[in-house]
Amino acid sequence: IADDIGNKILKALEEAAARGVEVRVLYDLFGSHGTTYKFFKHLEELGGYAQAFISASKALISTPRLNYHDHRKLVIIDGNIGYIGGFNIGDQYLGKSKKFGYWRDTHLRIKGFALFEMQARFSMDWNTTCRKTKKPRLDISTKEYIPIASNEQAHGSTRIQIVSSGPDSERQSIKRGYQYIIANAKDYVYIQTPYLIPDDSVLEALIISAKAGTDVQIMIPCMPDHIFVYRATQFYAKYLVENGVKVYQYDNGFLHAKTVVSDDHISSVGSANMDFRSFKLNFEGNAFCYDDKLSKDLKAIFLKDLDNCTELTTEFFDNQSSWLKFKQYFSRLLSPTL
Repeated sequence: IADDIGNKILKALEEAAARGVEVRVLYDLFGSHGTTYKFFKHLEELGGYAQAFISASKALISTPRLNYHDHRKLVIIDGNIGYIGGFNIGDQYLGKSKKFGYWRDTHLRIKGFALFEMQARFSMDWNTTCRKTKKPRLDISTKEYIPIASNEQAHGSTRIQIVSSGPDSERQSIKRGYQYIIANAKDYVYIQTPYLIPDDSVLEALIISAKAGTDVQIMIPCMPDHIFVYRATQFYAKYLVENGVKVYQYDNGFLHAKTVVSDDHISSVGSANMDFRSFKLNFEGNAFCYDDKLSKDLKAIFLKDLDNCTELTTEFFDNQSSWLKFKQYFSRLLSPTL
């Protein structure tokens, strides 16, 4: 977004391009409010490249791609460092918005061979978009695009899968990853998501797991950033609470993290919410990690966040007004498109 932090990052990218670094920016035009092609003009004059995902703005109205958004948040630096998670670039996401206040999110910093998967994902998205914009393609088969993963650079042993999904595939890989974690949890599964609008398969997986004795806990925000989405989230929160799932409302600002952790050995951090849009309509990217220490760290973060939460009980929902309940039921009807 073309605000304070957006301009600071743009300046850093321009400085990198000026010293000969290859800079490529792929952004979602619909989601980057106020950001136009002119915003990146000087970057391109310096040798960098920027393009809106998939399509130029002229095609947004005339094609069904209006409903398909690039929701991935990927940064790859020199094939050595990568970032993936929930953070967008904008002042709002730094807690500078009066409306939302403190912004609670989760992001991973990754080194090693997992970067190759992140780089491949970016390259495929870039090259697909190039068909419309005529920008230079990326060829990650060349030596300079192979990530640095020697023992000097990457000392970790975390097993990581970079999983992507979107309307270009029927696999719904991230959703199936979530289903696997939920279905195989024995002791606990803890979930943080700003939007809780699961389809029937995920909804049933959560309920079955809870009724089988697994400690299923879900954390959602205390306020809306999209009103219909939030009312639908409240509807599903009520339904899950009635079926044995513990749901908490995060009260210390806006919760935007998209994390799932289970049984101290498996976790997921990325861009995909627990909702229809992330499962089928958005282009998403998550890191599924198989590591005891990381899982325990994410579990500890979840439990610490509980200090700033209110548990949503059946009594809590029963005391809501009839008008609010109506808005929740109505918003639920819109679930597949929210």
